[in-house]
Amino acid sequence: MRNPSILSATSAAPAGVRPRVLARQPAASFDACQIGVVLRAVLFVEAVAAVAALFLAPTLAEWLSLTAVVTGGALPATLLWLLAACGLKKPLGRLPSQAQYGAGVLLGALAGLYGCGLLRLTGVLGTAPWLASALAGALFAGVAVTALVLRARGRTPAATTARLEELQSRIRPHFLFNTLNSAIALVREEPAKAEAMLEDLSELFRQALADPGESVTLADEIGLAERYLAIEQVRFGERLRIRWDLDAAASDARLPPLLLQPLVENAVKHGVEPSPDGARVRIRTQRRGGMVVIEVVNSLPPLRWADAPLPRGHGIALANVRDRLRLLHDVQAQFSAGMDQKNYRVRIAIPASS
Repeated sequence: MRNPSILSATSAAPAGVRPRVLARQPAASFDACQIGVVLRAVLFVEAVAAVAALFLAPTLAEWLSLTAVVTGGALPATLLWLLAACGLKKPLGRLPSQAQYGAGVLLGALAGLYGCGLLRLTGVLGTAPWLASALAGALFAGVAVTALVLRARGRTPAATTARLEELQSRIRPHFLFNTLNSAIALVREEPAKAEAMLEDLSELFRQALADPGESVTLADEIGLAERYLAIEQVRFGERLRIRWDLDAAASDARLPPLLLQPLVENAVKHGVEPSPDGARVRIRTQRRGGMVVIEVVNSLPPLRWADAPLPRGHGIALANVRDRLRLLHDVQAQFSAGMDQKNYRVRIAIPASS
């Protein structure tokens, strides 16, 4: 066998074969390269500006005028800080955490000076409060960096780690037993097929037991799903009818590890297993502009779609997928799941790799 160790997470690679390493993103303490972060930062600055103007403006007209003046300096400064923090993400990721904090605050002070300079150059301000603007920018940056760091840490606290480990153990015990029994039955009659089946099983467990990274490519997830379905194809034979519609342009999109396999497993469990005639499973990927769409569709037994119930057991896996997508892509990720005529459809949209 090319990989004889079934349950080893660190099985040795054969001579001359380079082991596949899942790429990870730079380890920056905070990440401003998210549309959701930009929206929240702009709304926060606008809210602070509006509330601060209430202390100085006795009438509605004066409040609107003062809010507009403050926004004219604060909004460009905020966008400049976000742009700089995003553009310098990789260089900042190479610095120690404390240095990243300091750099973020320094960028905030410079952005505050920039906003003040704009108001001064346009004649809105007669005298420029340089020090106050720098301190305000540094204060905003400190709050923003702290919030982003807490959000980044939210990806790997104890509770989230436990959920990731739970998801990584989604290869069910009876799936293991059935696979081994199928391989045993094939050993004498079709040894090559039994070997391929055990190799696929070994790769599945290697991925399931490996330390989770922040993200992997869609191509990695497709490869893992192919191995899983190859095993199930041996078990179910013609009852499992698989259709792949894959767009090569979508392969570099990034998503959390072990995200696709539970969806494919659900499709087999709720579509193929309960039906004597089997079911169709379709996996489709497509790049649409700056987004990548992933769909997993399975037909359901007539009893299921006649009464249109929610397939039992979908909820845990789907909630896990939804939460992990939100952690990685924030508001840029889209997720939907539900009945579509006689099928159950899961649809995911994520940003395409830049």
